[in-house]
Amino acid sequence: MFAPELANTASGFDPEAFDTVAQFEAGHFWFVARNRLIVGLVNRFFPRARSFMEIGCGTGFVLRAIAGSREWDRLVGSELHPAGLVHAKKHLPSKVEFVQMDARDLPAESIFDLTGAFDVVEHIADDEAVLKGLRAATKSGGGTIITAPQHPWLWSRADEIFHHQRRYRRGELETKLRSNGFEVLFSSSFTSLLLPLLMASRLKPRKASAIEDVYEYKLNPIINGLLRGILEAEVRMALAGVRWPAGGSRVVVGRAT
Repeated sequence: MFAPELANTASGFDPEAFDTVAQFEAGHFWFVARNRLIVGLVNRFFPRARSFMEIGCGTGFVLRAIAGSREWDRLVGSELHPAGLVHAKKHLPSKVEFVQMDARDLPAESIFDLTGAFDVVEHIADDEAVLKGLRAATKSGGGTIITAPQHPWLWSRADEIFHHQRRYRRGELETKLRSNGFEVLFSSSFTSLLLPLLMASRLKPRKASAIEDVYEYKLNPIINGLLRGILEAEVRMALAGVRWPAGGSRVVVGRAT
């Protein structure tokens, strides 16, 4: 533990939410499709990477997919909240290392072939401190992959409940990566084909319970399967070269210069 004073505090994310997240993410269309996109980008841009660190690994859902994508020499999952690491450790191989630390103060320098932060930097006011730390932890010639919510005009109650500091404007994340030592290799929107549904959801009446309002993830299996099929088709097109101009999220791949 490198930042025990912040462990399981409501800093950037409510640690009590991990139990709920762990219940739905494995089958939820958005999380499953995002994993396919992330693993596809790892394999496309960094096929020789053998060491990887994820910042803000939460329950370990993404790290599990990356761990299963190839043989790794070293895998590290970091998280501010030990409550998330408890879930992650249950579902990952024993060789995976877990550390509790503040993403703004990474105790690593030129160690990893690849780093990543998946829907993490939007929780942190000083996001550039995180990107600077990722560059320091990444070997020159290695890379990083970042995903984050996009378009300030999509701001909703969910952003507030999840302690988001921002939704990124188009080009903002790329500019910050470049200013912190990365060359942008890939950039695209994600959840583009479902953007009309996402926009419509912002107009729904709010429910009395914040948790009930945000965690509407127990979808009808048929609807969940349909949405998953749409997003997985979007992912296949993105990996084949399509760059989506608008969408609920942004994904950017950078190479450490």
